[in-house]
Amino acid sequence: MEKRTLGQQGLEVGAIGLGTMGMTMAYGSSDDAQSVATLRRAHELGVTLFDTAELYGMGTGANEQLLGAALRDVRDEVVLATKFGFDMSDPTFAGRDSRPDHIREVVENSLRYLQTDHIDVLYQHRVDPDVPIEDVAGTVRELIDAGKVRYFGLSEAGPDVIRRAHAVQPVSVLQTEYSIFEREVETDVLPVLRELGIGFVPYSPLGRGFLTGDVKPASEYPADDMRSWDARWQGENYDANVTAIGQLKELAAGKGISVTQLALAWLLAQGDDIVPIPGTRSPKRLAENVGAAGVTLTAADLDRVREILPHGSYGSRYPASMMPSW
Repeated sequence: MEKRTLGQQGLEVGAIGLGTMGMTMAYGSSDDAQSVATLRRAHELGVTLFDTAELYGMGTGANEQLLGAALRDVRDEVVLATKFGFDMSDPTFAGRDSRPDHIREVVENSLRYLQTDHIDVLYQHRVDPDVPIEDVAGTVRELIDAGKVRYFGLSEAGPDVIRRAHAVQPVSVLQTEYSIFEREVETDVLPVLRELGIGFVPYSPLGRGFLTGDVKPASEYPADDMRSWDARWQGENYDANVTAIGQLKELAAGKGISVTQLALAWLLAQGDDIVPIPGTRSPKRLAENVGAAGVTLTAADLDRVREILPHGSYGSRYPASMMPSW
């Protein structure tokens, strides 16, 4: 797989990574054996960036432990990224905790769960309004100096926070939702990243599955699946998005690829400083995702995508109470 360099600090990874949240939360029941098979197959196919977080195990370490066990034998060949920043005692996910002592505690837990002596990329998962970003960046700098962390990342941070953090400890990567469906970052965030030389890792690059074309209305998902309350799966939004997916499928079919591959190739075409991390629990889906790295889209293809969805999807990606505050 093509390699890309994220940030000026030299973080090199495969052009498509793997997000692992769905292996332990958010999309209904999961199968650890299948998840392990997917993780190992990803490595075989050239995926090097594997993305996890404290949150994905609800504070139990389950997601990180899954990665640690599955990738232990190839640890030196992969890049492990994890995150801190949530107050895991708050069941609403609204609480934040980026106090320096808490960051250090989470990192020690993550090192143990991942069965490693260093974390390749350590992200602040969400900005904590009660802790200055300078304190956060300084704490991560100490962890980098101690050899416990290699690169500093931010997630869902806005331009001001990015600049202030970068002034204390160079930020290598920013992670935020970005896809054909969700393009808010194009206006204010991407220009700042490129000015400062920071790489970009889009999460949910397939619109939480909508851009796979395998969708059904919100009411048909179980309560523990976030698509059951996502506005993009509701009523008129759902109908409009289904229509758009139909048009994207026609474009993809004309190129002999799937709509999933079209969506990922579209992201890769937005710049060589971008590495999407589609999530899947299926080795078959994984192979399809990885295949997008070999797809070339023409200028006409890119124009057609923006004609179909000029401003992204119909419906917000999060309820107002969960939207990141920049």
